[in-house]
Amino acid sequence: MNYVNRKYKDTLFRALFSERKHLLSLYNAVNETNYTNEEDLEINTLENVIYLKMKNDISFLFGFSLNLYEHQSSVNPNMPLRDLFYVADLLQKIVKDRNLYSSSLVGIPTPKFVMFYNGTDEEAAQMELKLSDAYMQKVGDPDLELKVKMYNINSGKNPELLEHCQRLREYTIFVEKVRTYAAQMEISEAVNRAVDECIAEGVLADFLSEHRAEAVAMSIYEYDEEKHMKAEREEHYALGLQDGVQKGLQQGRYEAFLEMGFSEEEAKHRAEAAAMSIYEYDEEKHMKAEREEHYALGLQDGIHQGLEKGLHQGRYEAFLEMGLSEEEARRRAQAGNENGKDNVGVQRDNTVEK
Repeated sequence: MNYVNRKYKDTLFRALFSERKHLLSLYNAVNETNYTNEEDLEINTLENVIYLKMKNDISFLFGFSLNLYEHQSSVNPNMPLRDLFYVADLLQKIVKDRNLYSSSLVGIPTPKFVMFYNGTDEEAAQMELKLSDAYMQKVGDPDLELKVKMYNINSGKNPELLEHCQRLREYTIFVEKVRTYAAQMEISEAVNRAVDECIAEGVLADFLSEHRAEAVAMSIYEYDEEKHMKAEREEHYALGLQDGVQKGLQQGRYEAFLEMGFSEEEAKHRAEAAAMSIYEYDEEKHMKAEREEHYALGLQDGIHQGLEKGLHQGRYEAFLEMGLSEEEARRRAQAGNENGKDNVGVQRDNTVEK
């Protein structure tokens, strides 16, 4: 099966382990085994099945086990739930010709869930993610549990795992090169430089030589997607931090009022009132800033209008002082006003600058 020719965006990890010999090597590294019978490995990755824009990376049957492998650039706490969707679909396909209503037990392969992490955030070498962590009501022994074993495949985290799977080790080397060069140059240039070096050094040389264009495209896409997701996380963190500070301040005041002897109702009322005052203060600052901006614009327009009116009035009063009749003074002032409008704009700019 050749994943690099797929129409939708794929991952380099998935493409690298699309061949059974490389997938068996990864299986041996994870399970500390030494199987060589790659023909017994059956890849059954879900094709064209996407849940909430997420798709299963690699799944395969080997012996009596059903293995679901995922690669992530961030530790996703929802991975157990996603795997639950995937494994349910896979098992349905596996037993589709079996009678589930018979008195005989229908055997199913033992599922094993693994996630390989190589993001830029510092994470433990290994961790276990559990479906029960998402349960809103915690119980000691949940009726439904699903565990995902996470392996950090960044350099120095799981050396034995990388040592026993050459393909995985070389993949981490390639990713590190891309990240290093991406900090110094455009991502397309960084990926191509990493590809050139890896081919010259014998790192993923067979794959990169044969599928260079696809590997470059997938690497650029993954890097851009990772940057986008990181930017979103940082933005959401900032919003969450602001919200958390406000809630923390309110809770702190509530507890302080309780310690001062107020009733729960009065403490809550005072804390909420203080929180509202803070909100109103922040809103007032925002409105003040807007008023100042509008004032600057209004001042400019006001000066312009004022100059026109002032010039007219000034001429009229001057002509009266010179002994002209009111009618004549008004006529001359109006005539001068019409002739002097072009000068108002100049005076307006000079006045605003002052």
